[in-house]
Amino acid sequence: MKKTTGTDRSITRNWRPATRAIRGGTWRSEHGETSEALFLTSGYTYDDAATVAARFAGEDSGMTYSRLQNPTVAMLEERICLMEGAEACRAQASGMAAMTAALLCQLSAGDHCVAARAAFGSCRWLVDHLLPRFGIETTVIDSADNDAWERAIRPNTKVFFFETPANPTLDIVDIAHVCGLAKAHGIVSVVDNAFCSPALQRPMEFGADVVAYSATKLMDGQGRVLAGAVCGSASFINDVLLPFQRNTGPNIAPFNAWVVLKGLETLSLRAHKQSENALKLGQFMEDRVPTILHPGLASHPRHELAMRQMDACGPIFSFVVDDRSQAHAILDALELIDISNNIGDARSLMCHPASTTHAGMTAEDRDAMGVAEGMLRINVGLEDVDDLIEDMDRALKAAGL
Repeated sequence: MKKTTGTDRSITRNWRPATRAIRGGTWRSEHGETSEALFLTSGYTYDDAATVAARFAGEDSGMTYSRLQNPTVAMLEERICLMEGAEACRAQASGMAAMTAALLCQLSAGDHCVAARAAFGSCRWLVDHLLPRFGIETTVIDSADNDAWERAIRPNTKVFFFETPANPTLDIVDIAHVCGLAKAHGIVSVVDNAFCSPALQRPMEFGADVVAYSATKLMDGQGRVLAGAVCGSASFINDVLLPFQRNTGPNIAPFNAWVVLKGLETLSLRAHKQSENALKLGQFMEDRVPTILHPGLASHPRHELAMRQMDACGPIFSFVVDDRSQAHAILDALELIDISNNIGDARSLMCHPASTTHAGMTAEDRDAMGVAEGMLRINVGLEDVDDLIEDMDRALKAAGL
């Protein structure tokens, strides 16, 4: 393959974000294709025995097996690196594969992990159930309480794990404070940035060590494939994560990587337009619903912090009505907005977390993290915002609001 300037960091480091999202990581074959090539292969052939031996010894940078390297996947990893401002990245089969790998690759029996209480249901399952099964101690805290992070530290604390904004409560974590505290104590900070993507928030700029993604969300952004990614320093990715990934195999398929590459080209445009639509819809709803959790609104308790950390408010917010019955009535009355548990899509989607994304948790745990029976989470898409407002207005009226 003929490599082009998209992989030369002496050149790409001078590119601005929009250029990196279009051209970062691009390799071209001898055919000179404009769009990234899709390499659907599990293995590779070699000209001679010495070449394959050198590659498996790490002395030659060529491909050996698609569980370790694939040209299409490598292009995606390099592009995400450039957009995130990371030294290295490894793509994963899904967002939860990314979260699991980011934690298990560095935690062992006897270690301790401090995690945010408000989190995606599956992330809480990792903290509450999976890690303890392997002898890893865990503590969940109110992530908005800066002092709670320090109080939770033990001599064996190895990782801080949190997402901001949190799913679905939209809790905002002070990234600089928490990651600075982690560094001061030799703790690795792992940040789930799926709600924002690097188009809206780059946690490494605030001191995060590791940033993990569900690239299924905004990065693809059109509800097509599952994908994930873990970004960090070259030493973390190559020395800590890669041995885990090589031997457990949570790798992304080349086709999925190619689809996400195409999504990244329009990520910033979509994320900012969807944020604009979400803000307009949130402003319309603010006086109509009992509680709205929207980081872009001044009513959010950490609005100013969110706007310091995020380039825009993001496409996702939640609101709370009286109970599950009223929440379901709103969903049932929608005509345009789809009922779906996905987020980051170009289409507007809404769901009831207590009966979907967080249904696997006990009612007591949901209450503790703020997932009320009347909570609804909406992903605001790229439709005309006036049509979304009309649809929401109709649904709220049908539910008596």
